[in-house]
Amino acid sequence: MFENLSDKLDRAFKLLKGQGQITEINVAETLKEVRKALLDADVNYKVAKQFTDTVKEKALGRDVLISVSPGQLMVKITQEELTALMGGQVADITLKSNPAVILMAGLQGSGKTTLSGKLANLLKTKRNRQVMLVACDVYRPAAIDQLKVLGEQIGVEVYAEIENKNPVQIAQNAIAYAKTKGYNTVIVDTAGRLAIDEEMMNEIERVKKAINPDETLFVVDAMTGQDAVNTAKAFNDRLNFDGVVLTKLDGDTRGGAALSIKSVVNKPIKFVGMGEKMEALDVFYPERMSDRILGMGDIVSLVERAQEQFDAKQAAELQKKIAKNQFNFNDFLGQLQQIKKMGNIKDLMGMIPGMGKMVKDIDIDENSFKSIEAIIQSMTAQERENPELLNGGRRKRIATGSGTSIQDVNRLIKQFEDMRKMMKMFTNGQAQKMMRNMPQRR
Repeated sequence: MFENLSDKLDRAFKLLKGQGQITEINVAETLKEVRKALLDADVNYKVAKQFTDTVKEKALGRDVLISVSPGQLMVKITQEELTALMGGQVADITLKSNPAVILMAGLQGSGKTTLSGKLANLLKTKRNRQVMLVACDVYRPAAIDQLKVLGEQIGVEVYAEIENKNPVQIAQNAIAYAKTKGYNTVIVDTAGRLAIDEEMMNEIERVKKAINPDETLFVVDAMTGQDAVNTAKAFNDRLNFDGVVLTKLDGDTRGGAALSIKSVVNKPIKFVGMGEKMEALDVFYPERMSDRILGMGDIVSLVERAQEQFDAKQAAELQKKIAKNQFNFNDFLGQLQQIKKMGNIKDLMGMIPGMGKMVKDIDIDENSFKSIEAIIQSMTAQERENPELLNGGRRKRIATGSGTSIQDVNRLIKQFEDMRKMMKMFTNGQAQKMMRNMPQRR
């Protein structure tokens, strides 16, 4: 995500490296490259020009502090303006009515049905809402079945009327049903449509008018770039939606939609889809996104994801086990599975400042954990609890059972033992003592 844009912006700012002061000439050279980078990322031309004009005006209007180099100042100004370009503040959804109704709209193939399931999951797990999904896509074969499968995965009821082909009626009946069942949130999944399809656009206008939703969200595939922005404008002219949800932002996207859509449509991005899993939907934070684009990482989001997955009580118990050197393969497997739930590993590493550039060309296989899990799961309960039991014969049996080699098993056990020693050292303070006792450079 945004890798090419990040690289090009980084190269642009290097033009100012070593410069003693900001001048019209070096600013113009830098911003020429910045504008090129934005256009290559499929940002709207007018948006890119206005953006660089604003940055230039602010850069030339500021004195460079003694402790800040021209390059650092330009990065700071660019970060501020990128944040403003994407909306400035985080935009939440409105859930005032009972039930609160959310209408989902978007193009065919934008990932709207899957997104509806992800949003239901987010509202249920993170905001403690009683959610019901409504299947109003009466055209696409298997659309209702797809929504039901998603509902089953996340434990959310799906309201559907198989024989009814009138989405207005279905939506109205669903809201009445939700009231009787005590649901306080209803998410209405509608059929994908083209902005040029007059009949379909009239239909979704009728649905919106009939159910008067608290929130109308336009779902758009971020990989379509500038076309996504044009489509959003056409939909907004008809529906006056409340916000945008960008899907597939973890894919091979240049980022133009994320950077242009707020400026062109004047509606905020509210959520971003960052993967295939049902948990892979995040609130959109403009400032955090601009930090990531400029290679500053996103530690806040990383910590938040970790907090969602790691239980404080479990962490305290784990710390006690580490201190007593009782950390075993069951604990290791549990930690591994919690990390996997946090999301795409490469994406997580990109949240650490400086790591994004280091891993951008590395292909991190999401299946790389599978062999580790297979090895651990091929151990007996006793072996997992007591890794000291793993002699040559047991290791050979584990390799056969897990479909790996004995070298793979030996490597994992060695890594596990090294990690266990290191964890114990940090827990009992030995590492700090070693650091204090190291000879100091003079």
